[in-house]
Amino acid sequence: MKPGYNTNGLAFHRWDDAIQLLAETGYQSVALTVDHYCLNPYADGLQQRLQEMQALLQKYQLSSVIETGARFLLDPREKHEPTLLTGDPAARARRIDFLKRCVDLAAALESDAVSFWAGQLKQDLPREAALELLAEGCREVITYAAEKEVRLAFEPEPGMLIETLQDFAELDERVSHPCWGLTVDIGHLQCMGELPISQYLAPWKDRIFNIHIEDMVRGEHDHLRFGAGEIDFADVMQGLRQIEYPGGLHVELSRHSHMAPQVVRESYEFLTDLLQSD
Repeated sequence: MKPGYNTNGLAFHRWDDAIQLLAETGYQSVALTVDHYCLNPYADGLQQRLQEMQALLQKYQLSSVIETGARFLLDPREKHEPTLLTGDPAARARRIDFLKRCVDLAAALESDAVSFWAGQLKQDLPREAALELLAEGCREVITYAAEKEVRLAFEPEPGMLIETLQDFAELDERVSHPCWGLTVDIGHLQCMGELPISQYLAPWKDRIFNIHIEDMVRGEHDHLRFGAGEIDFADVMQGLRQIEYPGGLHVELSRHSHMAPQVVRESYEFLTDLLQSD
């Protein structure tokens, strides 16, 4: 396992400064949230930025994942929209196109995975129809990703159609492919009451491609600094060791960018203590 950090928690840094800060602190992996300020796939000069990112990751020997949860990249007026569940087919196609562009970034950077989620269901659809609509979009992205030899890591997210690992199992019945797996956010398991966390990780041993980690309390979707929540991290580490998870543990504290240098350091110390514990 490798300590990692999500660039959405460094939103006020230039991305090259952010990566240098993470590397100098000791992180070994970075979750790159594609946004206006970081690898924007619609911006002029993308290829130059991509080459610069390749050079930085190579210089600091950092592994990466591509994260797709930018709040207002696709729609400046509505957070996280459009999604794979948006009613308007043209808008939904924009999300699919965006995910394919992120697959291209992951292929170029040799990233471990592209991480994404369902979105909120805002149209009047029965759950079965909504799941099929979501699965249809996922299958289109999977076909594209498979051609690029890129893995997709789907994240259950509180407040979205797929909130829990049990929800993911429903989607997984409709979507099956070797490049299709999970992003597991440890805090989300705590929030949704999937406890003890170690027992919920075990059934997905070979399907977990990416981990998000932070503290949280049950019933509240609020990403907290380590020690400010209720998570039993000894149990978490036991579970991750049991499944022999080899990838990045990416700290996700997107609301702490105003104090990023401090939180980057304290999070690294917390993670390294966990990784060194028996």
